[in-house]
Amino acid sequence: MLTEERNRILTQVGAGTPFGELLRRYWYPVAFSSDLLDFPIRKARLLGQDLVVFRLDDGTFGLVDEQCPHRRASLAYGVTEPEGIRCGYHGWLFAPDGRCLEQPAEPADSTFKDRITTGGYPCREMGGLVWGYLGPAPAPELPGYGIFEWTDVWRDVGHATLPVNFFQIMENAVDPTHVEWLHGRYANFIRTRKGLPSALTFTRKHTKIAFDPFEYGIIKRRLYEGQTEDADDWKVGHPLLFPAMMYVGGGAHIQMQIRVPIDDTTTWFILYSTHKPTGIDLPTQDRFPNYDVPYLDEYGQHIVDYVEGQDIMAWVTQGGTPDRTKEHLGKSDAGVILLRKMTFENIDLVARGEDPLGVVRDPVVARAIDLPVEKNKFGGGAAFEWEFLTAASTRYSPQFDRLKELYDGARLAREALEPAGG
Repeated sequence: MLTEERNRILTQVGAGTPFGELLRRYWYPVAFSSDLLDFPIRKARLLGQDLVVFRLDDGTFGLVDEQCPHRRASLAYGVTEPEGIRCGYHGWLFAPDGRCLEQPAEPADSTFKDRITTGGYPCREMGGLVWGYLGPAPAPELPGYGIFEWTDVWRDVGHATLPVNFFQIMENAVDPTHVEWLHGRYANFIRTRKGLPSALTFTRKHTKIAFDPFEYGIIKRRLYEGQTEDADDWKVGHPLLFPAMMYVGGGAHIQMQIRVPIDDTTTWFILYSTHKPTGIDLPTQDRFPNYDVPYLDEYGQHIVDYVEGQDIMAWVTQGGTPDRTKEHLGKSDAGVILLRKMTFENIDLVARGEDPLGVVRDPVVARAIDLPVEKNKFGGGAAFEWEFLTAASTRYSPQFDRLKELYDGARLAREALEPAGG
C-alpha cells in the first residue's frame, strides 16, 4: 500500500504538481487529424489545461490556451486565418506560438499587441493523430514507435473518455494475471449467459510472470501452463511505454493503447489498432474511422461482454482516484510495484532538471524505435487474432464487417496453401 501523500502525488497531473511536471515532458494526442479536416477548430483538454487545437490551410496545426487573454471568451469559437486563430468575439489574432498578431479595434500604431501573448504549444500530426506538448522548451522528439508511421496496414481507432485517473489504467498494463481471470473466467461467466461464444485464448493459467525495465518503460513477460520458455509470451513479451501507453497484440493485429491524462479524474482512452492479415493484398484505406467505444448500457451498468469493457469496469469501479492506502498487494503485483517505483524515480529526475525515462532528443532515434511484441500471442496464433478482433472493442467499429472479411480472406488463402489432408 502507499501512504496518503504518495497516493496523492500519483493522482495529480496539473501544472506545478510533482507528477504533472513529469508528465509535461511527453507528447500526447489531443485530437484526430481527420476531425480537423471536417472542421478546423476543436476543444481539447490535457493535464488539467483547457486548450484549442486548430488546423491551418497549409496543413499545419496549432495548440493554444482556450480563453482569449482579451475578455476571456473561448477561442474554440474562433476563426482560422493563414497566420493563426482569430477570436470570434473581438477579432484578436494569435499565432500558433501564442503571439498576438492583430487587435482590429485598437489604434493602428498601437504597440499593445506586442505585450500580449497566450499559451501556445508545440503541435504535430502523426499517424492520423494530432499530438501536443505542454512542457518546457526545447520540446523532445515525437517518437513514431513504428506503428504510427506504418504505411502497409489498415487502421481502426476506438476511444472512450473515462471518469478515472490515468495512472490506475497504466497499473493494469503491468498486471498480467488479470487476463486469465477478468478476460477468461469472468468473461466466459458473462458471455455464456448471453449466448455468446466463450473466450478461449484468454483462459490459460499463468505459471510465471516477469517485468524488465528498459529504455522506454517496462517489458511485461508471462509463461502459461504447458508453454516452454521459448514461447513468445515469455521470450519476447510486450512493453508498457512510460508514462502513458501500452503496445500489445499479436500476429496481424497490433495495437497501441494510449491513456491520455485529461485531468486528475478523467482519461481519454485510445485503442489505436493496425491490421495486416497475411496472404492477401490489403485494399487502399483512404481514411480510417475513429469511433466511440461505449462502456455503460442504457441502465448505467457496465458493458462487460467484451475485453476492454471488462478492463474499464475494473478501472472505473476503483473510483476516480483510488485510495491506495487501503490496498493489500501480493507477489503477483510486482509489476504494479515496479511502475510506482519507476514513477517516483522519474519525478525526482525532473525535479533535478534531467530528462526522464523515454524522452528522445535524437530525431534519427525517434524514427527508428523497434518495440518488441509477441507474434504468437498466448500461443493462440490465428485464433488469438480472431478473438482479439471479435471479442474486443473493434466490434463497435463502422468497418468491423470489412475487417472480418479481410481476416477470413487471409484464413482461406492460408488453407489453400496447406497440403491436402494437412
